[in-house]
Amino acid sequence: MRVRATVKLLLVAGAAALPLPVFATDVWMHAADAPPSVSAKDLARGKYLVILGSCNDCHTPGYAPSNGKVAEKDWLTGDRLGWRGPWGTTYAANLRTYMQGLTEAQWVAKAKTLETRPPMPWYAVRAMTAQDLRALYRYIRHLGPAGDPVPEYLPPDKEPPPPFVAFPGPPK
Repeated sequence: MRVRATVKLLLVAGAAALPLPVFATDVWMHAADAPPSVSAKDLARGKYLVILGSCNDCHTPGYAPSNGKVAEKDWLTGDRLGWRGPWGTTYAANLRTYMQGLTEAQWVAKAKTLETRPPMPWYAVRAMTAQDLRALYRYIRHLGPAGDPVPEYLPPDKEPPPPFVAFPGPPK
C-alpha cells in the first residue's frame, strides 16, 4: 500500500512538474521580447531630449509656428510639410509609429549609424549617448502609436504638392 501511494505521489508530482519547464521557457521567451520597464527618470530624460533637440519643430505639425503650444499627446506624429532642396523633398517621419516597429536595441544600433537626407540633423542623433538614445526611445514608445503615415521622399526632379519649404541650393 505504501509503495502504491509513493508511486502515485511521484507520478502526480512528476506530472505537475512537467508544465513548469515549458511555462518557464515560455515566460523567458516573452520576457526577452518585452520592453524594459520605464522609469519616470527615463521618461523625463526622453522628453527633455525631444524638447532640447527640437524634434517637435519638424516631427510635430504646427509646433514651431505655435511656439510649442501643441499638446504632448500630439507630439512626434510626423508632418506633411515637405522640405525641398537639391536632395529632393523629404518629410519628417512619424516617430510614434516608427518606434513601434523597432526594439530598443535595434533603435540604438540604427541611431548610431543613422544618415538621412536634409534637413534632419542625423549627425546630432549619432552623437547621442546610448543611454540618451534609450531614454528617447522609451519616451517616444511611452507616447504610443498615433498619427498617419507621412508622404514618401520625392527625388529632385519631382514637384512636391504644397505645402513645402524650399531651400536654396548650396553657394557656388
